[in-house]
Amino acid sequence: MSGGIGPCSDIHLPKEESTEEAGKPQRRRFFTFRQLNVLAVMIVLSASGMVSIEDLGFVLFSIIYLYFISEAAFPQTNPPWTGSVFGQTNRTLRLYMLTSAVIGLLFPLAYIFEGIVEGDKEGVKAAVPHLFLLGSQVFMEGVASKDRFSLPVRVFVPVSYNTKRIFTLAEWLRSEISKEQNRRLYVGRGLAVANMAFWCFNLFGFLVPVYLPKAFKIYYSNHKHNKD
Repeated sequence: MSGGIGPCSDIHLPKEESTEEAGKPQRRRFFTFRQLNVLAVMIVLSASGMVSIEDLGFVLFSIIYLYFISEAAFPQTNPPWTGSVFGQTNRTLRLYMLTSAVIGLLFPLAYIFEGIVEGDKEGVKAAVPHLFLLGSQVFMEGVASKDRFSLPVRVFVPVSYNTKRIFTLAEWLRSEISKEQNRRLYVGRGLAVANMAFWCFNLFGFLVPVYLPKAFKIYYSNHKHNKD
């Protein structure tokens, strides 16, 4: 899985819009290739028995709540707003996206599956909730990117999932610190520290103070303009 990262959130899936390229219209797909990738990872992790009922319940709740707030609190504007919160992606932002994909997705995925192959399920069990929830976030952002959902509803996905993952990352870090010395100890501990630092910054340094205000400003400005 590639887990594309975009400027509107920490893990962002580009919108599957019907566009014309070389004179041929592209057909909208219900699920993107990225969504199918992370869905496969979610299923494998769930089947391993290392995903808790609480984490599965959180994903189910997020799906229900996504549709609830789209109807009750933040309906889509007419016409729907289809722009980008941060405009064109620059080199620094692209590097940030790549870093988040490598730290949050690729390295933990390799670490967990190596542990499963080597029969060290208990050793990687604490890392699974983060990867499962991050994969769920990627999947849910694909759902929220559909035209029926407004910008504040799309904001809900990265902010809520990033907040939930802070708690799972804290558990992962505590688990790594309490382990006995082994050859995988420093890899797991380094990944836990790196992810805790990165996603705390992403939530408190980017999503809440930067992305959230911009997104709501655009939504309410567009909503007011349509009313006028």
